[in-house]
Amino acid sequence: MELDGRVAVVTGGTRGVGAGIARALLRAGARVVVCARRPPDAPVEEGGRRAEFAPLDLRDPHAVEAFLAGLDATHGRLDVLVNNAGGTPYRLLGEGEAERHARVLALNLTAPLTVSLAAYERLRAARGSIVMIGSVSGTRPSPGTAAYGAAKAGLENLARSMAVEWAPYVRVNTLVLGMVRTELSHLHYGDEAGIAAVGATVPLGRLAEPSEVGEAAVFLASARAAYVTGASLLVHGGGERPAFLDAATVNTADKES
Repeated sequence: MELDGRVAVVTGGTRGVGAGIARALLRAGARVVVCARRPPDAPVEEGGRRAEFAPLDLRDPHAVEAFLAGLDATHGRLDVLVNNAGGTPYRLLGEGEAERHARVLALNLTAPLTVSLAAYERLRAARGSIVMIGSVSGTRPSPGTAAYGAAKAGLENLARSMAVEWAPYVRVNTLVLGMVRTELSHLHYGDEAGIAAVGATVPLGRLAEPSEVGEAAVFLASARAAYVTGASLLVHGGGERPAFLDAATVNTADKES
């Protein structure tokens, strides 16, 4: 129970990756508060313990401040902030005006900045940590989700700057995620055959599970990572096999095996 007695907030923690992170934090002993605009279909629970839910629009700075004030009243401290909330629809750049793409930036970059700034003094008092949930979309071209990729690239750089400015009081790190299997995977990859085919492109041969992301988040939030800040931990199953390897007409032994 390495986070026993700690208080953790997971934004967007009601489903998918966020719920996986919240469950892992519960397993580690933390008191967990998940926030999102809408409540979960079912409580986020693990091992007989339940995460609290708070409705919150992260793009509203006044609502963020009110949420943290309520956290002070109920828990009196904040040790871990996981900036997980985010996402994007598939939209080619030419299919939407700049304002539509800017909304993606607001959710995936500006909102984590807003919450982190509002939480800073609380985290400083607890010598706590921030875990940003990044994406491989921020490290490679992301056609159809260009604004999302740009936001995730900015988020990773923001975390590194925060880590330097806020040391030694608050540690700030990023989990750079590849593809994760969630209840919404079919919207991105299709049916079970499509999900399996996409998973086969990953060196480890499958998509990640939310619980595996959660275990990585617990590590970064715990004392085991006491000397880790400004880091980016890749949780992507080995990344992507370079396309040129399959296109080349030499060195084909691996393909034949």
